[in-house]
This record gives sequence, C-alpha cells and structure tokens, in this order.
Amino acid sequence: MASRSYTSFLDLATGGLLDYPPTPRGLPRVMSVPGVVRESNGGALESPSSVHHDRKIIVANFLPINGRKDNETGKWSFSLDDDSLLLHVKEGFTPETEVLYVGSLKVDVDVDEQEEVSQRLLEEFKCIPTFLPPDLQRKFYHGFCKQYLWPLFHYMLPMSPDHGSRFDRTLWQAYVSANKLFADKVVEVSSPEEDFVWVHDYHLMLLPTFLRRRFPRAKLGFFLHSPFPSSEIYRTLPVRDEILKAFLNSDLIGFHTFDYARHFLSCCSRMLGLDYASKRGHLGIDYYGRTVYIKILAVGIHLHRLESALNHPSASLKVKEIQKQFEGRKMILGVDDMDIFKGISLKLLAMEQLLFQHPEMRGKVVLVQIMNPARSTGKDVEEAKHETYETTRRINETYGDQGYQPVILIDRPLPLFEKTAYYAAAEVCIVNAVRDGLNLIPYKYIVCRQGSPKLDEALNISPGSPHSSMLVVSEFIGCSPSLSGAIRVNPWNVDAVAEALNQAIKMPDIEKQLRHEKHYWYVSSHDVAYWARSFMLDLERACKDHYTKRYWGMGFGLGFRVLALSPSFRKLSVEFIVSVYKRTSRRAIFLDYDGTLVPKSAINKTPCPEVISLLNNLCDDPNNTMFIVSGRGCHPLDEWLAPCGKLGIAAEHGYFVRWNRSLDWETGLVSGVSKGVVAEKVISTLSNDGKAPDFILCIGDDKSDEEMFEKLSAGPTSPSSVMAEIFACTVGQKPSKAKYYLNDTGHVLQLLQGLASATTVKPETNTPQVRGLRVHIPVSFER
Repeated sequence: MASRSYTSFLDLATGGLLDYPPTPRGLPRVMSVPGVVRESNGGALESPSSVHHDRKIIVANFLPINGRKDNETGKWSFSLDDDSLLLHVKEGFTPETEVLYVGSLKVDVDVDEQEEVSQRLLEEFKCIPTFLPPDLQRKFYHGFCKQYLWPLFHYMLPMSPDHGSRFDRTLWQAYVSANKLFADKVVEVSSPEEDFVWVHDYHLMLLPTFLRRRFPRAKLGFFLHSPFPSSEIYRTLPVRDEILKAFLNSDLIGFHTFDYARHFLSCCSRMLGLDYASKRGHLGIDYYGRTVYIKILAVGIHLHRLESALNHPSASLKVKEIQKQFEGRKMILGVDDMDIFKGISLKLLAMEQLLFQHPEMRGKVVLVQIMNPARSTGKDVEEAKHETYETTRRINETYGDQGYQPVILIDRPLPLFEKTAYYAAAEVCIVNAVRDGLNLIPYKYIVCRQGSPKLDEALNISPGSPHSSMLVVSEFIGCSPSLSGAIRVNPWNVDAVAEALNQAIKMPDIEKQLRHEKHYWYVSSHDVAYWARSFMLDLERACKDHYTKRYWGMGFGLGFRVLALSPSFRKLSVEFIVSVYKRTSRRAIFLDYDGTLVPKSAINKTPCPEVISLLNNLCDDPNNTMFIVSGRGCHPLDEWLAPCGKLGIAAEHGYFVRWNRSLDWETGLVSGVSKGVVAEKVISTLSNDGKAPDFILCIGDDKSDEEMFEKLSAGPTSPSSVMAEIFACTVGQKPSKAKYYLNDTGHVLQLLQGLASATTVKPETNTPQVRGLRVHIPVSFER
C-alpha cells in the first residue's frame, strides 16, 4: 500500500493535526560501519545488507539527558541523566553493540537552535532528539498521557469532570501526531534489516503501527512500564481497538507481571477475537500470519549506581546524622512520588492506627515520608498533597510530644546519597500504593540494607555480620510477586496495614535476615542489565522468521497491519490435484460445510442439486471415503445431506459421527472433540482395515479447520500408514496452516467437479455443470 495513500487517510482521521512542523531538518547521515550509506525513498538510513552491525535503538518519551541553558551566555550544557533507567539498559548488551536513543528533551529548545543541539547530542551522547511544538507537547504529554491514559491504566475512570479528564478527541489527535513525529525520527536513523527497535511505555503505544507501515520486516519490541488494566476498564477507552492493534504490530510485547499480560491477552480475545497459545515455551498471539510474542519480566535496578552512592563519603556522614536524630527509635521509611495512586494518605492513616492500637509504640517508632516531586499537575495532586499535610499535622498533635514527632515529612528533592542513607537506616520500608506498574523502591531499600564496608562502619555493624530488612508492600504493585518474603497488604484495609507494620517491627532478627537474603539474591541477580539482555534475546528469537515469509501491508490509518504468508502457500491447481487423484487408489476427502460448500453469506443453507450430485458422484467411487466435517448440529446436516447415502458426516466438530446414512450416530469424548481428531480417527480406522489412504484432501475456511490441516499435514497417523499425497486447503487467501488455498466456494466446487469427472465410477447421467461457474477448465480427464 502506498505511503502517500496511507498518510492521507491518517491525516483525514486525525483532522489534519499531522500538519505540525517536523524537526527542522533531517539529522546528518552518520555511518556506524564502513560502507555506502544511501537514502531510501522515504529518507531511512540504510546500510548495505552485506555489512553486519549490531545496533539497538531505544525509543522513549524522554531522552536520558539533562539540559540547561545559561541565561547569561546563551549556551547549552548537557549531561547524562544517571537516574534514567533506560540509560543503563546498554549494560545488558555486548560491548560491540551500538545503542542509539530517540526521544524528546525535558526542556524547550528554540527552533533556530534545534539543528545545532541535534548534532551535538548525536555526537556526544548518541541521542537523537525529537522536538515537539509546545502546543503539541502540552496536549500530548500533559493532556492525553497524564490526564487520561495514566489514570485509566491505573483503574481510575473519569466518572465526573472533577475526578479525571474525559476523552477528548483533540488530545487524542495530538497523541497520534506526536507518535508520528517520533516514528519519523526513528525512520531517519534506522536500518530496518539490521537494527532492533525497542519502544518504551504508554506514551508511544502507536509507534509500532507507524514503523511497521514503513518497514514491514522491522524488528520491533515494546515494553509497557505501567499496569495494563483489566478488560472491564480498558474497554471504556474509545480508541481501544487502535491501541490494541498498534501493540500487535510489535514482534515482542513486554509486561512486568503475569497479571498485566493476562489482562492484555483477555482484551485481545474479547475485543479483537484473537486467541493465544504457548509456542515452544513462549506465549504468542497469531495475528494475520505473524506470531506476536509476550514477555513477562519485571525490570530491575542499576546496582552499581546504588553501590557507588552507598560508598559516597556524604552517605556515611548522613547515616550517622540519622542515627543520632532517631536514637532509641525504630524508623519506618516511605518514599513516594506525590500523586494520587501512591497511597500516602492511607499509609499515614495506618501509622495513626498503629499508634492508637499499640500505645507502647508511642515514642519508639517514627515514620519518615520522603515525597518526590510530582510528575504531573492538577487538582487531584494538590488535594492529595493537602490531605497528606493535614493528616500529618493531626497525628503529630495527637501522639507527639516534646522532642518526638511520629511522622516526619521530607518534601524536597534529595540527592541519591541522602536517600541511600535513609534506606540504610530504616528498620522497615513500606510501599502502600493503591496501583503501580512496578515500583523500584523496595529493590533499592534491599540493596541499601545490604550496605557497604564504609556504611557498615558508620552504622557500627561488625564486618561479616548478617544484614536484615523488612518490607511491607501493597499487593497492587508490580514488584509484589517477586518479593515473597515481604508482608503483602491491601492498602485500603487500614487496620491490616497497621498490624503489618507492628508485625514487621517486632519480627525476630533471624527471620528478618532470612527474608533479606532471599530478596537480595533476587534483586542482585535480576538487575536492569539482566532485564535488557533477556528482553533482547527474546526479541531476536521473535524476529528470526522475518525473512522466511512474504509480507503484504493491509488497512488504512491506525488499522494498518501486515499479512504474513509462507512462500510455499499457493493456489491449488485443479489440473495438478486431478492428476494426483487419478494415479492414487485409496482416497480420503474431508470437507467443511459453511463457507466451503455453501457460502457463509447464504441465507438458505440447503445445498443445491449440483452440489448433491457432485458429492454422490465422489461417494460412489469405492476407492473414496468422504466426510463432511462441520460445526453444525447433526439434525440440519442429516436433513440437508439426506440424498447422499454413502457420505460420512461429523457434526458438532466431531462429537457426532456417522460413516454413512445406514449407520447410527456415534458420539465422541467431550475432551477429544475437534475436526482434527475426526480426521485422525477416520484415517486410523481405514489404516487398521488395510485401506490406508494414499490421497488425502481436506478443505475448510475457518479457525476450526486449522487443527484438521495441522493434524493431516503432520503425516501418517500410525506406523502402518502409507505415505499419502496430502492436500490441506483453506478457502480464501489468509494465514493458515494449510499449504494451499482456493479463493471461494465457487472454486471449491470447480475442484470437486474436476475430481468427479475423473472418478472411477461414472453416473448414468452426465454430471450437471455447477451453476454460476464462468471459468472453463481446459483439460481432459479421460484415462
């Protein structure tokens, strides 16, 4: 499908918002390997396929770059953002791997400076910036992403204008436009035959569609860092199908937990009618002939960065200061972004309940709540912050006294060394979010509690002494399943959370040590490098068949997808199958009914006299065993096919089977009912009777026939079976396990007419020509 046609339809669908100006000029072409670099017709960077290089392109909303402009000199200064998780994924790749980052900057750059900044970021940091116009950035990120998608994916429906933003078509159009600009930037620097593209998070969910449209064989991975909601929530999204189809234009889709993956698979099943299966130990969805694989693995943390912070001299000084400040008291630590889903207020209520139910804890325990800056703005965030301060004031007034405050809020950005000091000094860490994609706070706490020689010295821990930690985590966060030693809580049950805190504080040291050892082993062995390496290995496996199939683009706009067919998939020639039919002596023929013998669109499903005549002609040959295998009930099939006395019928996908009209119906086992089982049983019975077929033909048009194709194409069903000529044929050109296809029911009847004309036994009257056939078959079938 032509790019121009596609783009015009997308422009139409998005109301022309794709007219936002692109990045001023294409990035300078940079050769990562020796060779001739050429422009494709769309401006993509392509290197000769004969020169292999290993390159990964990481695409995210924001680049792992911090930028600042000096107001006096007007010069830009840039540095790597060590807090960015994506910066460290390259540690999971080989040293020879080139890693490029595509994303936007967190600061605005004037249009006349963008070209210079782009060149500098590429040369110094291997980063390719995507500059979005301010109005588009506001509608895309602060509008559709943060005010609509983020709450919805965290199970918050916009029931009223005061609680969440309702779907806004203008914001959606901005989301589409922004994704298109990101895709254009990836196209500028990617070599589709060589590069692996890894797209991250919900901001860029449409990117796979744009890239797949441009490069049908692109090697695309997508990882969702937020939760994926259940189908009951997701189906409220007005553009649910467009986003699901965009996901499916990836080769590999990653989720933190099995629950998120299960919700996604459920949405694909309920809204798109797609089933999934385990393929060689991996979950996969068949999507127009492509297998889209599912990856389930939680992201890890960057160990070396935390360990470096632990060894920072300021960390040792800070931890001594914290010890002195809370001497004689046990510290509970909470570290959360300031947003409505982190459950900070519920955590404070649990602390209040703990002090109320256990008066002996007053003066002996303190909750330190570190509040990271909010990532979004709005009325909800302001209300949550106000409630946090009011609850803290009430608790401190009620249970505090001279020199003792039960709750201490730290509402300012903290350097990493200071956070690690609080982690290391905390007896218990609580993460009480009501919904969160993963949340790495527990992992960071565990690593910091493992400490370092310098920190152990500051904490007066003897060398070689065992370390301990204690976690209270919400069951609604993604890291919860990986922390089997943590106390899991329902954050909405304030009494239960209070009791969990009490249990964590009073737990014996030996049990805390055992739980800590288990957690530290997992966190240290499943770091960010392990996560990146594992994902990329699975992406390579998912893409290995890209050049073994033929690809066709289908659909307009966001409905675009790729149809993948095997090179051996071809139209079944009547002349060829008739020649094979004539030289074989025992034949088994299996035909579906609806969509094969009778058009699916037909209101009257009764077969016409010509079809009955063809079936009888084939059944009259003693060398033929013929079955209609259908999902329909036995009563309508018995009525419609009553004139065919020698025809076998398998009704209800094989639950009822009858070899001919003179015999009674047999019933099969419910656990073994399928068209494939019927075909196997028939062939096995014939083989046991010494009549093993050497010609097998099965024709069908829908999913229920695919198992029949698969079973028969596998070969003989028993050691005594002879090697047969097998023709598995689907009706319509579509992905199938069959090796052949026929266009429609008319072509099926043409084929059957050819076989009937070549049959051994001739009827008394000539076989009538099938009504409506306009294609003359120029072949003689006389022996």
